[in-house]
This record gives sequence, structure tokens and C-alpha cells, in this order.
Amino acid sequence: MTQTRIRLAAVLTAGTLLVTLQACTTVAEDSAAATAAAPAAPAQPAGPALWQVADEDTTIYLFGTVHALPEDIDWYSGPVATALGSSGTLVTEIPSGFEQDPANQQKIIGMAMLPEGESLRELLDPEQRASYEAAMTSLDLPVGAFDRFEPWFAGMNLAVLPLLKAGYAAESGVEKVVEQRAPEGATRDALETVEFQLGMLDTLPPQSQVDFLTATTDMIDEIVPMMNQMLSEWVEGDAEALGALMNANLADPVLAEALLYGRNRTWAAWIDERLDTPGTVFVAVGAGHLAGTHSVQDYLEQRGTTVTRIQ
Repeated sequence: MTQTRIRLAAVLTAGTLLVTLQACTTVAEDSAAATAAAPAAPAQPAGPALWQVADEDTTIYLFGTVHALPEDIDWYSGPVATALGSSGTLVTEIPSGFEQDPANQQKIIGMAMLPEGESLRELLDPEQRASYEAAMTSLDLPVGAFDRFEPWFAGMNLAVLPLLKAGYAAESGVEKVVEQRAPEGATRDALETVEFQLGMLDTLPPQSQVDFLTATTDMIDEIVPMMNQMLSEWVEGDAEALGALMNANLADPVLAEALLYGRNRTWAAWIDERLDTPGTVFVAVGAGHLAGTHSVQDYLEQRGTTVTRIQ
């Protein structure tokens, strides 16, 4: 089993797939509520990193988000608040409020369901099944709770639940805050669709899905410590350290291309083209996309577009 798959769950919840976190939070949050305990707050932050791309009549801010946060993380101030307050358009990975639409919830569940007659635990060998059932029991879940779901969906739920128990919440995540603080009348845009983000996991080969699930169950106790480490780097604005964590955890080039690099190239092209339209834009995407090698900034620089860090 590769180090990539062992760590993939923490990487995804740290800020690469917003729709997956939101969908799994909906399924898992009731089980976590009774035992939630907030993690210790990091030291007073220097401030999450913020970048700017601009020409004579357009300014685009790039801000890396964490999709779920403890309630007591105070990060919204200074240049970030100023940048958002001056923006006429807020751009996120996927359209805001998708999780509140029952049709979207049904779409997510439908995509995650196994074909009729198949069971998740029947896809596992005895060792994998033992690890899976032990993880479910440790999280106070019935061992059969996800039997009708595909391995990727069960794996993401098992990755999210420890974070919820530790006091992380999507309602405290950066996307929720910027949505609430965006100027009145600001327009909204999105870089991807719900279907696209779900499809990245749903189309993984079956064995890759099982490997991902098993890796998550084997390392269930490491998810919260790793997320705490990533959060500490984020609030300190240490994009290099965060990038090192992200790159180490996505060493598999196929997964890295699918989850980060390919999307980063597409987003860089969108940002470059958006410079042709006057205005001020605040782009809020998972922090992993703006950290390390092959980041959005790297691809913008390759296109000849200068990116300036302003915090």
C-alpha cells in the first residue's frame, strides 16, 4: 500500500475537493455530534497567504481555503478582509449552497451507490474487512452503515468523521465565511461543477477505491494530527511548508495530476482569460492548489502572468 493512499484522505479534506467534504459531512455529522471536542487553537496566526494578479483594469485575488475549520480559528482580517471587501465577484470551486438543494443530495447519493445486489464489505478481502470494521466500530458506527455505497464514498466519510469529532466543521470553513462577508451585490462564479468533483473519485478504478478505503481505515488515527499540522501551516501563511505536505501526500503522479495539477492548469487558464474583463475578483479555492510545485501560480507564471504575494 503506497504512502500516497495512506495520506490521501487527509489531503482531500484539507482543501482539494469541497463537494466531497460537504457531502460526507451531511452523512456523518449526526454520529459525531455527541463526542465533538474542539482541537487546541494554533498560535496567533500571521495570516493565511494571499496573492494578486492584476493588469491596468482588472485585479484578481487568489486565496487558499480550508474547507472545514474549528470554530475558534480567527483568520479573517487585514489584507484578506480588504481584498474581499473590494471585490465585485466571488469565485469558488463549485457553486455555493449546492448542499442545501435536495436534488443535489440525491445526485450525490445516487452516484455513490453500488449496483443492486452488491455490498461494500463483499468487495474487501478478510484483512481489509477486519480493518474496515474495526475503524467503523472505533467511530461508533454500525459496521454495515455504508454497505450500499462505493468504497470512495465510505472512505471519504471515514476521513471526515474523525475531524467532526475533533471539532472541525464545514460551517466554520473558509467558503462559508467568504460567502457571508462578500460585499452586498457581489456576483458569484464557480470554476467547476458538483458533477465534475464527484466524478474524479467516482471514476477511480474499483481496486484504487478499495485501496483508498483500506488506507483510510488502517490510518484512521492519523487523520486529525495531519489536519492539525496542515491547519497550523495555513494560519501561519507558510505556503511552502503546506505545499511540502501536499506534495509528499500526493506522490503518485496519476492522482496528483487528477486531483491537483490538471485542475490547476485549467484554473490558471480561466484566471488568465478573466484578466480581459475589467473588475475586481476574489478567487477562493482549496489551499493545496496554491501551494507547492505545479500550483495555480506556477501555471500562471508559465503563461507569462505575474503573480504577487501580498500577505
